[in-house]
Amino acid sequence: PRSIEATTKYFLTQSTASCLILFSSTINAWQTGTWTITQMPDKLPSTLMLIALTMKMGTAPVHLWLPEVMQGSTLLTGLLISTWQKIAPMVLIFTTSNHSPSDIALIMGLLSTYLGGWGGMNQTHLRKVMAFSSIANMGWTMMTLTSEPKTSMMNIMLYLLLATPTFLLLAQTSTKTLQDMTTMWTTSPTSTIMLMLLLLSMAGLPPLTGFMPKLLILNELISQNLTPAAVATTMASLLSLIFYLRISYLTSLLTPPNSSTSTTKWRQNMNNLKVAQITPTAVMSTTTFPTLSP
Repeated sequence: PRSIEATTKYFLTQSTASCLILFSSTINAWQTGTWTITQMPDKLPSTLMLIALTMKMGTAPVHLWLPEVMQGSTLLTGLLISTWQKIAPMVLIFTTSNHSPSDIALIMGLLSTYLGGWGGMNQTHLRKVMAFSSIANMGWTMMTLTSEPKTSMMNIMLYLLLATPTFLLLAQTSTKTLQDMTTMWTTSPTSTIMLMLLLLSMAGLPPLTGFMPKLLILNELISQNLTPAAVATTMASLLSLIFYLRISYLTSLLTPPNSSTSTTKWRQNMNNLKVAQITPTAVMSTTTFPTLSP
């Protein structure tokens, strides 16, 4: 029943967003005489288009569907919702970024970073944590959507690169809650280390990959004389850092009581080949990008 509820919510939300896209395109065609969405000189159709596309991607304030849908889905389905399903609206939102209202994009970005951070703090289910993490990351993407779309594109692409091995590791280890993560070290120490690095990279800690796009976004905001927005976004990232560090602490630095008398710390029940397939992606998403950056 929960999966059916999640499917219904996802279908209704995406249908509403698609109707908004058609509505804004119709208004633009009525005003300009063309169906090209890259030419939207009027603010009303461009605003409606921005809201519709951000609704598809799960950006505040039209984000409430994402945590519920993620909670009612499997980890692999959540991986598709967080990564693959964002590619099409992401391409459209960057295509129309020249005419998107910058003030609305900034407001949505700030709301997403704060609501994503606040929402993930008290969560114990990892699927909801990843959903709020996605919302917070979309906030960073929205901050420079109109001023520097290339930086925003790099940010969202790196998030997709980070989210993919994270979801795969959680799925392979059957980890769904924070309580499950406390015993992950007994089955796969390698997965534990990789997951900790991935989470810290998503938090934006240097010198991992996730730090670089956030630094570039802050530099762009300051160069656009939007220093208060840069400070507010940095403060919002501390909220996300709290639950990232909490998960990393439970995963790697805490040894819970264990009823087993075995002295062997490695009792892996899953196929080692599956973890070996995830390892290159995890290593690349945490360490490769800083070596390529100037």
